[in-house]
Amino acid sequence: MKGKIRRGLRTKELVKSLEPHEIAVIVHEDIDELAARALVAAKVQGVINTAASISGKYPHRGPEALLDAGIPVLDQVGRDFFDRVDDGLEIEIKGGEIFAGGRCLGHGQLLSRRVIQEKAHLGEEHFNLQLGKFIHNTIEYASKEQDLIGRDLVLPEMNMEFRGRHTLIVVRGKNYLEDLNVIRPYINEVKPILIGVDGGADALRSFGYQPDLIIGDMDSISDATLKCGAELLVHAYGDGRAPGMDRIAALGLKAKVLPAPGTSEDAAMLLAYQLGTELIVAVGSHSNVIDFLEKGRQGMASTFLTRLKVGSILVDAKGVSKLYRQKLKIRYIVLLVIAALIPFFIYSFISPQVSQFLRLLYMKLRILIKM
Repeated sequence: MKGKIRRGLRTKELVKSLEPHEIAVIVHEDIDELAARALVAAKVQGVINTAASISGKYPHRGPEALLDAGIPVLDQVGRDFFDRVDDGLEIEIKGGEIFAGGRCLGHGQLLSRRVIQEKAHLGEEHFNLQLGKFIHNTIEYASKEQDLIGRDLVLPEMNMEFRGRHTLIVVRGKNYLEDLNVIRPYINEVKPILIGVDGGADALRSFGYQPDLIIGDMDSISDATLKCGAELLVHAYGDGRAPGMDRIAALGLKAKVLPAPGTSEDAAMLLAYQLGTELIVAVGSHSNVIDFLEKGRQGMASTFLTRLKVGSILVDAKGVSKLYRQKLKIRYIVLLVIAALIPFFIYSFISPQVSQFLRLLYMKLRILIKM
């Protein structure tokens, strides 16, 4: 394999600048499925990972998604390789070695399905250990944040009225694009308030929708979407620090700040709930252990408490696209055609003109057949 490389410490940011057929150089232990699919969408020729794409700590499908798309992965090349190369460098990969100008720059392990299966099996064996740590951390932090249920957030003044309306919250999670596509009829009919959590706002715009509100730390969203005219709300730490404001200021935009515990999607749900929304529909939300381990989080206390608080009006659309993958069967088409012809036949028997026309047509067909 030959090609130009492009490096990135954060995969979700690197995919924005990757050109088709480039070789992505990443530092990403346990590549999550969402990041893998983003690399596939960027049409990379291959992936060089300085870390272990699948470590065996827990089971996940990231590397498998890359191989399914025909993208080879050279694994565990080492961080020193990342630091010694520059974007645009022409390299050649032979087996597990990387060459440039005839000089070997590094080597790694070419991932195969056998290696992935072995690591996945190891991850299943280790999963109970990871689950135990995850539950312990969740309970520990939940006990510290339990007032999240009882108290309200200090909200800035918002430009829209939530009371009596539905709210759709879109997060960059597994199958979020597929799920968003399935519920388009709901969006078009009900016209809910549209909230994009960071990159979820890009997804809304890709489907032709204008986000009403964008909330997050603003690190995984395009400049064009930030400038689209939506109200901007930077998610801040409990002490008021809001690193996302630096990017907002650099773009010459204005935003409000929302200090809130937990994730940005938690903050979005709490905001909508507190402002009196009638129903919250969540797309792409993170709601299980694997989701959180893939994001590098060791617990889900805030998400657990948030869902306890807003659960009475929360509808999670995660995975809804899987309900609609049934292919259209031939018999359905035949039945549909028959149903459409029934009114025609009834009318032909009632109307003398149509009946005479059909008889004439029948006689002509008989004459043609005899000829």
